[in-house]
Amino acid sequence: MKRSEINKAIRYAMDVLDKHDFHLPEWAYWSPSVWAAKGKECDEVRENHLGWDITDFGKGRFLEEGLTLVTMRNGNPARDRKPYCEKIMIVRPGQITPVHFHWNKMEDIINRGGGDLCIKIWRADDEENMTGEDCVVRIDGIDTVFRAGETFRLKPGQSICFTPYLYHTFWAEGEDCLAGEVSTVNDDDNDNRFYEPLGRYPEIEEDEPAEYVLCNEYRTLK
Repeated sequence: MKRSEINKAIRYAMDVLDKHDFHLPEWAYWSPSVWAAKGKECDEVRENHLGWDITDFGKGRFLEEGLTLVTMRNGNPARDRKPYCEKIMIVRPGQITPVHFHWNKMEDIINRGGGDLCIKIWRADDEENMTGEDCVVRIDGIDTVFRAGETFRLKPGQSICFTPYLYHTFWAEGEDCLAGEVSTVNDDDNDNRFYEPLGRYPEIEEDEPAEYVLCNEYRTLK
C-alpha cells in the first residue's frame, strides 16, 4: 500500500468513528514525532501492538480486499497477565476480509452500528481443509445453525462467536459497519491461518510522510 492510502484510510476511519460518537484512546491521534518522544510509560501500547492497523493483506486492492482496525487493549503472555483483547474495525461496503481462521483465539464479533455485517463461515478439519458440514455458532449466545459458505447478516447490536478452526470472511452491506471485536489475546504474528497464502501487514510505499503510526511501526521511530 502507499502511505498516502494509509493516511487517507485513517482519516476516513476517524470520520466514521466521529459519526457514531465512538472515541479512541488519546494515543490513537498522536503523530510519529509525538510517538518518537515517548518513553517506557507507553511500552504496553508498543509491545502489545495497540493502535492503528491498516491492511490490504498484500493484495494491493484495499477497497476491495482490506480492513481498518484499531486495537484498543490486548494482553501479551510474555509481559503481562491480561487475557483479553478489544478492537474496533471499520468495514466498508463490499470490502472483503479474506477467508481465515485462528488456531488459538476465540472472538466475539459485534455489529456496533451502521450497515449490516455480512459473513460466511466454514468448519476446518484437523488438516485445515474446509468441510461441507453445517456450522453451529452462537449468535448473541443462542446456538444457531448455518450451512457451510452460506451468507448471513448481523444487524446492528448482534454478535457472533468465532471459535478456533472456524474459517470466516466478512464485509459490510448498505453502509460502513463498525465491527467490534472482544477476544482472547490477539497474536497477529502467529495466529492467522489464511485460506490462501497472504501477508498480514502491507508492504508500504512511502510516497508521503506518515500522519499516524501503525501498530507494527513503533520500534522503527527515531
